[in-house]
Formats: sequence, structure tokens, C-alpha cells
Amino acid sequence: MSKREKPPKEKKPTRTYQFRLYPTHKQERTLEAWLTLCCEVYNAALDERKSAYRIAGRSLSYEDQCAELPGCKEVRPDLALVPSQVLQDVVKRVDLAFAAFFQRVEEGKTPGFPRFKSRFRYHSLTFKQYGNSFKIHTQGQKNRGMLELAKFGQVKMVLHRPITGTPKTAIVKRTPTGKWFVNITVEGSPKQTQESHMPPSEKEVGIDVGLKTFAYLSTAEEIANPRFFREDEARLARAQRKLSKAAKGSKERDKKRKIVARTHERIANRRKNFIEQEVCKLVARFGFIAVEALVVRNMVKNPRLAKSIADASWSQFFMRLLAKAEEAGRQVVKVNPAYTSQTCSACGCRQPMPLSVRVYECPQCGLVIHRDHNGSLNILANARQACGRAGRVIPEAPGL
Repeated sequence: MSKREKPPKEKKPTRTYQFRLYPTHKQERTLEAWLTLCCEVYNAALDERKSAYRIAGRSLSYEDQCAELPGCKEVRPDLALVPSQVLQDVVKRVDLAFAAFFQRVEEGKTPGFPRFKSRFRYHSLTFKQYGNSFKIHTQGQKNRGMLELAKFGQVKMVLHRPITGTPKTAIVKRTPTGKWFVNITVEGSPKQTQESHMPPSEKEVGIDVGLKTFAYLSTAEEIANPRFFREDEARLARAQRKLSKAAKGSKERDKKRKIVARTHERIANRRKNFIEQEVCKLVARFGFIAVEALVVRNMVKNPRLAKSIADASWSQFFMRLLAKAEEAGRQVVKVNPAYTSQTCSACGCRQPMPLSVRVYECPQCGLVIHRDHNGSLNILANARQACGRAGRVIPEAPGL
């Protein structure tokens, strides 16, 4: 390694906590004004980059645009009301948008050029330095706390769980229903990571996700599919019809819009709660978990099954399972999902089966088993081979 090259920094584990905020009406108006100003800065930074390249053929960097912020505050004194680090993060978002665009171009994907944002679609403010731009104060009463923000003051916060670790950033965001939350990212130590590990478990399980049942385990257990969107689909359709009939720009339309947003929020919250509970049960029971490496974004292109697949939210389930397993010290292996339901888990015989056939009958060994149960057993067997727990070793499937 040369003297100029810096050694790579050790990446410490991070965790994000979400807490509900209860700003006063005056504080809410201030936050709304900050969001509007940040949206204007975002669009101005994006327009400057486009104009600089179109006129002078020059690509502006994050540092170039950050250096212009003090001059912008002289022209627009209202920008001085927003903390400097919040404005710098707005410019950083533009820089990340262009970085992602050029990365997609290099990878040969369909590139989507960064677009201007409407003030109705800019929902968050980032405070990047604990102790300087934000602080957390606990109070004597249970679950009571205060979040102190630079140039803003203190806002009520519900501390429903203790924060362990060193806070790094805080993102204050507004939901479509008008609620306010703060996401606090903390940095932990390897010792705290080891303490969060669960007691070791020798139990193994293979998981085959589906639509008839949410998941079928290799232990012959089923996890029922709750179908939250299907339950509220009629209610959502009625709310959307009333919204479409309301006059644009009226207070009535704003009320109807919030009803639609609350319905979507309720569906998302119920789905998230269900997935969190099921993931916690699986991680607590099993030390070795095998799942399919499904590419869900391709599966939802099927017009007949897209709504049901999106309602099941397999991607969210796999993401939370991987995160919880890593935190608890469990092992999760992703295997190729091809032919797991069409291969006999006892003798390895493969036969074509349409999705309508739910029972697997092997023509060679005579095994009669539920289709999803058979698939979960094959998933577990393939994962054992991928990890060297069986004779032949096969490569692990690519990431989800």
C-alpha cells in the first residue's frame, strides 16, 4: 500500500430506530416551510448541473455546489433559517442521484435521468451530526422524550424503546397522512453485536413461499397468507372513487386524499407487523434457515399474479429475515428456486407440474406429499449442499 492510499475504514454495524414525533402546530408549519425550501434547493441544484453540462460541457461536483450555498443564502435570506447540514444533504441527494444514473448506464440498464421533485413529494430532512445538529433528551415519565434540532428547538418524541449505541444521523420525515417520525441511525460496537446474538440452535428449516399459504416450512408447518390488501381492497376502491369526484384544489379533496392515504398506511402497517412477528419466530427457533433466491421484481410482471405477489410482500419478508438473522447470529442461505417443487425430495425424480396441482406424486418411489412441503425439503437439501453440510457442494445462488 502506498503512502497516499488510506487504509479502508472498518465498517461498524449500524441500527436504525424509528420514533413518533408530536410537533405543535407552529412547529409543524416550520417543518413544512423547511421541506419547501429544501425542495427548491434540490431542483435548483439539479437544474444547475444540467445547465452547466449543456452550456459549458462541465460536470459539477458535490463540493462545487456546497461552496455556493453561502452565496445562495445572501440572495435568499430565508435559506439561512434552515441548518447548513440539512442543505448540504439536499445537494448530496442530487449527487447520489447522478451517481446512480451513471452506474446504471455503465451496467447497461435502462437509465432514468434524475428528475425535478414536486413539493408534495419531498418528505424528509436529514440532520447529520449528533450533538451539533440534533440531540436526544429523555424525561422522567415513561416513553417520554424530546428531540432537539438545530435552529428549531425541542419537539416531543415517544421513546418506546431504549437507544443502544452512538447516534450518528437523524432523518425527520412526514408521512402522506401528515404524521411525523424520526429515524435515528446509531453505530454499535462488535461487543454489542455479540451481546445481541441469541443462544445457538441446531434446528434447520427450509422455507417455500407461496400465494395459497404465505410460507410452507420443511417441518410441515404452514404460515397462513393474511392477504391484507385483498381485505381492504373494496374499502380502498370506494375511497378512491370519492377522491376522484372531489374538485381539485378544494379542502374536500384534501380530506379524501388523507382517507386514501390512511387506508394504504393501515395495510402497510398490518403487513409490516405480520412479517416482523413471523421473522422473529423463525429466527428464535432455527439456527440454519434456507430460502429461495427469488427475483420478485420479475415475478410481478405477470399480470394475473402481480397483485397477489405484491400483497404477499416476499421481498420485505426476505429482507427482514436476513437482517434479523444477522443480528441474532443465525445463518441464512439462499438457493436457486428452479425445479424445487418439481423434484422429488426422496429420490430426486423430476416431473413437470402446473401450479394448479398442489400434491406431488412421485412416479418412481411413490412419494405423495404436498407440493410446497416437497419444495421446502428440496430447498433445505440444496442449502445444506451449498454450505458443505452434505456430500456434493453446489454454488450458492446470487443475492435476492
